[in-house]
Order: sequence, then structure tokens, then C-alpha cells
Amino acid sequence: MITPIYAALLALLYVWLSIKVIGQRRSEKISYGDGSNTSMLKVMRTHSNFVEYTPFALLLILMVEIQGGGSRSLHLLGLTLLAGRLLHAYGFGRSPQIVILRQLGMGLTFTAIAVAAIVNLVIAV
Repeated sequence: MITPIYAALLALLYVWLSIKVIGQRRSEKISYGDGSNTSMLKVMRTHSNFVEYTPFALLLILMVEIQGGGSRSLHLLGLTLLAGRLLHAYGFGRSPQIVILRQLGMGLTFTAIAVAAIVNLVIAV
């Protein structure tokens, strides 16, 4: 199995992003919401964006693997997703943000999702 490798690496990134949210909450003394604090909102949105895209992409990659997709293709999809999520989190999370890294990260994430979706359709049909 290949997908669990990328799921595990992405889970570690998720934990790191979660710890950043918790740390920001503690330092700003914000227990709920963003407290109208832009720094809090930034770490929350970096974390939320990860949560919004990553599970769906991993599910598609796992379906490619279950249907017998090749290991090279699976590693390429996994690395594309991992790179995309890392670049987006780093670029968006900086102050000021590094827009090109944010955009490249989303581009790679969308590429992993779209390619995995197409591969699933091709294999299934």
C-alpha cells in the first residue's frame, strides 16, 4: 500500500498546523473564533484550507490504489498533493504571505485532485 505513506505525512502536517492554531490561541488569549484578530484568522484559515482539500484528495488517491493503479502513478499523485499542501501552508501562513507559493500549492493540490479523478474514471470505465 502506498496511500498510507502520504496519509501519514499529511497527518503530521495537519498536527503541525493544529499546534500553530493552539499556540496562537494561547498567545492571543482567544478561546473561540478569531477574536477579530488577523493573525488568529490567518492560522485558522491555513489549517482550515488543509482540512478542506486534503481528505478528498487522499480518498481519490486511495481509490486509484484500490483499483490497481501503478505505484509510480500513486507516488506521483501523493508527492504532488504533499508538495501542494506544504507550499500552500508555508506561503499562506507567512506574514506577509508568499503569494506565489500559495498559488503554486493550490495548483499542485488541484492537479492531484483532477488527475486522480480522471484516473479513477478511466480505470472504472
